[in-house]
Amino acid sequence: MYAQTSTQTEAQTRTPPDPLFQTIQSLDTKLFDAYNHCDLETLGAMVSDDLEFYHDQTGLSVGKAPFLAAIKQNICGKVQRELLKDTLEVYPLKNYGAVELGIHRFSHPGHPENGPGDARFITLWQNKDGQWKVTRVISYDHNHGLLAK
Repeated sequence: MYAQTSTQTEAQTRTPPDPLFQTIQSLDTKLFDAYNHCDLETLGAMVSDDLEFYHDQTGLSVGKAPFLAAIKQNICGKVQRELLKDTLEVYPLKNYGAVELGIHRFSHPGHPENGPGDARFITLWQNKDGQWKVTRVISYDHNHGLLAK
């Protein structure tokens, strides 16, 4: 198991962090920095052409172009994403890459009346010839304030 969560804090102090975990954590940071700053060029470079994005409220979106169009229309300047501390888990997928799981919080700058909302996510990262790209995403359990209870 390659997950590093808050339940492993003591073990983390005795052993170095897992390289796969560090790689995916860094990629997640880069991906959502681009998301939060509407950097569609970086986002586009980090997702596969045949991206499948499953969302519990909007359904399935297939392809890079529809994904980027949805980000531009619905996210840019309207929504910010933050990964909730100690929720990230990373597991290897043999001969493919890695699966990333976690909980993130979405806020609406300039519209505090909307309040933050939490959601769970699963992201598949493919490592092809040393290049990591998101190929599949499942984003679910939105607007339930998972950790705010």
